Amino acid sequence: MGAKPLFALNIVGFPINELPKEILSEILKGGSDKTQEAGIPIVGGHSIDDKEPKYGLVVSGEVKKSKLIKNSEAKEGDVLVLTKPLGTGIISTAIKNENAPQDIITQAVNCMSTLNALAGTLMNEFSVHAATDITGFGLLGHLNEMCQASQLTAEINFESIPFLNDVRSLAISENISSGTKRNLDHATHFTSFNNKMSKEEKLMIADAQTSGGLLVAMPEEVADEYAKKCTEETGLKAKQIGFLTKLKDNKIIIN
Repeated sequence: MGAKPLFALNIVGFPINELPKEILSEILKGGSDKTQEAGIPIVGGHSIDDKEPKYGLVVSGEVKKSKLIKNSEAKEGDVLVLTKPLGTGIISTAIKNENAPQDIITQAVNCMSTLNALAGTLMNEFSVHAATDITGFGLLGHLNEMCQASQLTAEINFESIPFLNDVRSLAISENISSGTKRNLDHATHFTSFNNKMSKEEKLMIADAQTSGGLLVAMPEEVADEYAKKCTEETGLKAKQIGFLTKLKDNKIIIN
């Protein structure tokens, strides 16, 4: 939303009597490494004994009200730029199923551990009208929120959407989480799919992401340069995937 992070708090659940404390140390070090990369300190937090390991950060930041970038101010004619490829949910499920080769795991970890700081900062240099992140509700769920808030319809070109390597083959092998299946079920209420699309392709664009990229609505004349800068700096493919038009019966149309 255009805010500058100031500090973070650790939130931890860990089975302290069942797993080695060294694992917890590595988890906390990972959080510390990322906050250092983001240029903010961890100033405290909260931990509980939990049978299932959980870790997250609560981050506080600040932004001038006039500089807020919301998901509700997209304009008709804006193009949509996605700053990270999709597929981390499918790959994560393949890891759980022991179906993911090491090179696929490495690319997914690299994608998830890449901060959105650059893409977020660059929004202030371009004429960005609206933005959202792509996380648990997947591309379709978060795009629908933008369309609903801005009273527009999005037309998306499936072939333009960037995916991590081998996501299609992993989807065909049924490495699909229950969350992604629920996302697709929900998306059928507001999405018109090209009738040539396979079930796997629909699941790919409904994939529940962890630490996904940003979806940014901006004027067409600056979109290529924004995507190019994101790609050059992060090494992750950022691309135009569609555009926004006047509101129609379906809020999302996949071509």
